[in-house]
Amino acid sequence: MLLRRSNCVIHEATSAFRMQNERMARLPKPLSPASPATPPSVEDGRQPAIQVLERMFKLLDLLAEHPDPVPLKLISERTGLHPSTAHRILNDLTLGRWVERPEAGSYRLGMRLLEMGNLVKARLDVREVAIGPMRDLHRLTQQPVNLSVRQGDEIVYIERTYSERSGMQVVRAVGGRAPLHLTSVGKLFLAKDDAAHVRAYATRTGLAGHTRNSLTELPKLERELLQVRQQGVARDDEELELGVRCMAAGIYDDQSRLVAGLSISAPADRLEEEWVSRLLETAQAISRALGCPRARAR
Repeated sequence: MLLRRSNCVIHEATSAFRMQNERMARLPKPLSPASPATPPSVEDGRQPAIQVLERMFKLLDLLAEHPDPVPLKLISERTGLHPSTAHRILNDLTLGRWVERPEAGSYRLGMRLLEMGNLVKARLDVREVAIGPMRDLHRLTQQPVNLSVRQGDEIVYIERTYSERSGMQVVRAVGGRAPLHLTSVGKLFLAKDDAAHVRAYATRTGLAGHTRNSLTELPKLERELLQVRQQGVARDDEELELGVRCMAAGIYDDQSRLVAGLSISAPADRLEEEWVSRLLETAQAISRALGCPRARAR
């Protein structure tokens, strides 16, 4: 578990290190820069202005793919760099502890990346990361977009993008709470629980309902949660408030744990199924920004 956690943090640090050096790359270029032979390994497809940075990114990305030390020969073959070039850059990275050389001729990621990754992780805040993508989703749907987290047997709304043009009155403001089984985001969290925990939740809360559509019987709730697990999307069909429907997708952290839910709320006759794919894409983008391994761009 510790090794897996360290690898996730190292991935975060590699990305942070890459972003820092891209800013350096915006400085004026040398008079006669060499043209890179192959596209750089940066996620947004842009080319670094300095060729050595492109090569360094390749080396770090390759080492991140291997938990064990990688021989220089394999590094050269996989990156397309001449052994002497790879050796020279790796030695410089070793001086800064970005890379380690446990034995002659082999390399692995260094502890400096772990240290930097821990700093990046400590500064990440799901609300801060989510607000931009939430605004984009709101502009597309013109309906309220909500960010919620679980606290005990309830969800808590921690952010919302909203405009008067949605035509929907917001009843639960930021900081408001609602039962898990009556909300789309709450169902996401319940779907992550095993059967025993779901039954315990039902016993504690009595599955009290708010509308005629509320799921107040355990077998019905269990069937609904099975659909959530299969589809990756949860729904609220006027179960919390009559006239309001919602759809939600999960947001995951660097350990692939569900930490929040992103939902679209709309008047019952205005919620469009076409929004599901964009909702999932937005939730995945936020998860990727939080370091979720399975949400990395392909």
